[in-house]
Amino acid sequence: MLRKFKIAIDGKEYLVEMEEIGGVPQAPVSTPAAPVVEAAPTPAPVEQVAPIASAPAGNDAMLSPMPGTILKILVNVGDTVQENQPLMILEAMKMENEIVAGKAGMVTGIHVKQGDMVNPGEPLITIG
Repeated sequence: MLRKFKIAIDGKEYLVEMEEIGGVPQAPVSTPAAPVVEAAPTPAPVEQVAPIASAPAGNDAMLSPMPGTILKILVNVGDTVQENQPLMILEAMKMENEIVAGKAGMVTGIHVKQGDMVNPGEPLITIG
């Protein structure tokens, strides 16, 4: 999948296209996600987290391309977005990276909140 990122270096913006090769980043995501979904003994904490994150992440969620901190979320659940529209700002290694929509559609779930630290492959947002 080809993803586009806008990167600012010394005040100059660059549009960078990156191709995701293979399914390596996605394999670790499915393994940790399964215990959270299947964890029958602790359903209450999962339900308490769901309203903050707006919806559980499915297989179609956009994944974090890198580790970092969510600085700002630019859209809300129910918003209609266009392909390449900025969705959130992810700070990684003291750089602000725009996470953009991979496709046009409606935001059906936001799985992070401002200030959250994320790892590569963690779900960020779902566009249906």
